[in-house]
Amino acid sequence: MTTAVNEQTRQIAVRVNGKEHAEEVRVRLTLADFLRHQLGLTGTHVGCEHGVCGACTVLMDGLSVRACLTLAVQADGHDITTIEGLACEGRLHPIQQAFKDEHGLQCGFCTPGMLTTLAELLNSNPHPTEAEIRVAISGNLCRCTGYDGIVKATLAAAARLRGEGAQA
Repeated sequence: MTTAVNEQTRQIAVRVNGKEHAEEVRVRLTLADFLRHQLGLTGTHVGCEHGVCGACTVLMDGLSVRACLTLAVQADGHDITTIEGLACEGRLHPIQQAFKDEHGLQCGFCTPGMLTTLAELLNSNPHPTEAEIRVAISGNLCRCTGYDGIVKATLAAAARLRGEGAQA
């Protein structure tokens, strides 16, 4: 008797937000479902389940990935950062603080994916232009803000990270 693919499991070892996890997962379990249901990290939102909206974006080894399209087994041996992992020692990450200060969010559904995407951008580009920010978030949909507050918040966060501006 053969085991159906849906029932097959694998052991994975993954670091999520700095904490090591060794877990048994179904081979077809998405990273989003693993984070939400096995680890209880519900900040990663699931929107379209097709990789189009960007709400499920997390960082894998510092790069943005769609957690709804990535299998948990693909994360084996990798470092995952979710929205819960952006803050450090109880202090908001500069992009989180800037979103708060500059009104970069409204309903908040897209916010976790936006923030992780923009954290990647700011890590690789400390001086992003408005155009570069808009390109970076082009895979993240927001139905509420019109994106101007998001761009303004990202520019403010970049300034803070460079030691300029408020609360640098």
